[in-house]
Amino acid sequence: MSTYFLRRFLWLIPVLITVSLVTFIIMRSAPGGPWDTSEERRQVDASTQKSLNAYYGLDKPMWRQFVGYIIGDVNSQTGKYACGLICGNLGPSYRQRGRTVQGILFGAPEGKTFWESRFGYSLRLGGLALSFAIIFGIPIGVIAALKQNTLWDYFGLFLATSGISVPSFVLAIFLIIIFGTWLHWINIIVDDWTQFKYWLMPALVLGFGTMAFTARLTRSAMLEVLRQDYVRTARSKGLAERVVVIRHMLKNALIPVITILGPALAGLVTGSFVIETMFSFPGMGRAYVSAIGQRDYSMIMGTTVIYALLVAVANLSVDFVYVLIDPRIRLED
Repeated sequence: MSTYFLRRFLWLIPVLITVSLVTFIIMRSAPGGPWDTSEERRQVDASTQKSLNAYYGLDKPMWRQFVGYIIGDVNSQTGKYACGLICGNLGPSYRQRGRTVQGILFGAPEGKTFWESRFGYSLRLGGLALSFAIIFGIPIGVIAALKQNTLWDYFGLFLATSGISVPSFVLAIFLIIIFGTWLHWINIIVDDWTQFKYWLMPALVLGFGTMAFTARLTRSAMLEVLRQDYVRTARSKGLAERVVVIRHMLKNALIPVITILGPALAGLVTGSFVIETMFSFPGMGRAYVSAIGQRDYSMIMGTTVIYALLVAVANLSVDFVYVLIDPRIRLED
């Protein structure tokens, strides 16, 4: 088993390199650049642009720029070697001079904790959205399965279908119009995210699709468990229905649900850039969208690699969870 996990962990290296390469090619294929080279939107003169390209290594061949980003390169201006991605160095930001990508994403303002950083904000929002999905999704799925073909079941299926079908940004627009413009229950523009009440709407919108998927998966798993012999045996012994549901049915039905929680959290954190932008949320996703508009190459590359790493580690954690929650499951080397 240890050999299997080691092999899966080592596969993260080519995955991250491939993601970096694809991002690099797409990024450089897009028109414009960090200094906006088009004549209509030129931000610096030709001599300044040449100096900046030389300082950041953008005047080198494409292949060398990519290799330098991965393993590092010698700065032609300072003569110093700077290690690349293999050392955890995501590079300097081209648009926020004097700041590194790590500092922008993981650095908190002076006097603040890590949770006030952009990554901390996104992680907290994803955790809150996942909590919403679990708290409401699992009970809805359980009730829908136990009350199959009743009004409760149809209501649960309606929520699940709606959550999966309606894009999160469409739901966000409707809720902003209803609760922000018509009812004035929420502030459309929020400057102070220290108050918990402002987090509820973005978390609800972000987690609604995951809640719907969780409810649907829980319902299917519960219906499968209902047909098992050990459930009929437990009931024939005279056990209370609550004991049968919680101790025998729910424990086994939640195995597929629990295994998706890691990837679900990674998906919520990495997929929040649209919601963060719509709600002006100060997270990593909003910074990512801003970096794309500004052609901040190092920010785009660094954020994409972090997103890819989160998803890869979350998928790897599923294998560990399988073994922990069900001793019958064993992975062969």
